[in-house]
Amino acid sequence: MKSWMRKLRALLVLGSFAILLAGCGKENLTALIPKGYGAERSYDLIILTTTVMSFVFLVVIVLLFTVIIRFRKRKGEEVRTPKQVEGSVLLEIIWTSIPIILVIIMAVPTVMAEFELADDSDAPEHLNIDVTANQYWWHFEYKDEEGEIDVVTSQDLYIPVGEKVYLDLYTNDVVHSFWVPSLAGKLDVNPDNVNRFHIEAYEEGIYYGKCAELCGPSHSLMDFKVIAVSPEKFEQWKDDMQNFDEEDLELDAVAQEGKDLYEQNSCMNCHAIGDDGPDIGPNLTDFGNRVNFAGVLEPTKDELVRWIIDPDEIKEDNRMKTGGYPEFNEDEAEKIAEFLMQLKATSVTPDDVDN
Repeated sequence: MKSWMRKLRALLVLGSFAILLAGCGKENLTALIPKGYGAERSYDLIILTTTVMSFVFLVVIVLLFTVIIRFRKRKGEEVRTPKQVEGSVLLEIIWTSIPIILVIIMAVPTVMAEFELADDSDAPEHLNIDVTANQYWWHFEYKDEEGEIDVVTSQDLYIPVGEKVYLDLYTNDVVHSFWVPSLAGKLDVNPDNVNRFHIEAYEEGIYYGKCAELCGPSHSLMDFKVIAVSPEKFEQWKDDMQNFDEEDLELDAVAQEGKDLYEQNSCMNCHAIGDDGPDIGPNLTDFGNRVNFAGVLEPTKDELVRWIIDPDEIKEDNRMKTGGYPEFNEDEAEKIAEFLMQLKATSVTPDDVDN
């Protein structure tokens, strides 16, 4: 087989795989199906810049093939050289002006969108949440009208549909980046300053969020979820979370043993249940209703047992093993897992969301 045929076959195979893989993914983890205002503005800019660059590409290709075909050497003809136009002031002006015009076409809407999305003048009128990034999980503190902490949770961020939600981004360690592709663009979370922006969901759903800044060995597993519910469901969720008391839980015998083990091994020194307590590790209020835990694991008892026994096997450098983390056998891990699976603070759950 000729060399060019082999190259053509390889190109077709790679191209087919590229087209196939381009269709993979999740509807609520893509910037190309916007479900919020920030994502919609980003999508408009993607379409604008893609259109401009496609126009440039098309013009260049047309000119290239025109020159190749028109001035190719034909059998029996002398080599033809195109008319030389160097030094033409008119042409110099044209091909200097065109790129400037194209850049302006892309830059003006981009700058306008940046200023619009950065405007936080109406933040006091809306829900405000402090978001703290940690290696490798996310912590959320909801503020009331006086700026006091109202609700504390981790990993699952509940928001009301159709309302602006302002996020103040902090980090406890290195640089991270907060990104919910379907709802808004990404914004860095820096150690030296607080960055603020807002998200807004058009419809109910579970939207996938990720850390978009390389932050350590388990960076790719630093996922979280934004759960958009109706304003009525959100108010119920917030009220349930505010009034939750783990002592009111009706635990079965196995879960009660798990709770005793949880307390005996001082797990509460890192993981708070309720508003008060440390935030060294994720807050476990409403843990039993999580979409995932450890960012990426399915919320099953078997997966939770595996995590409790050896978290570092799943998330390298996740810091669970530091600070005297106890060793649990499988029986103890199953009891603690049963307790955590029954930690349900509210009747508003991800299963109620209309996806």
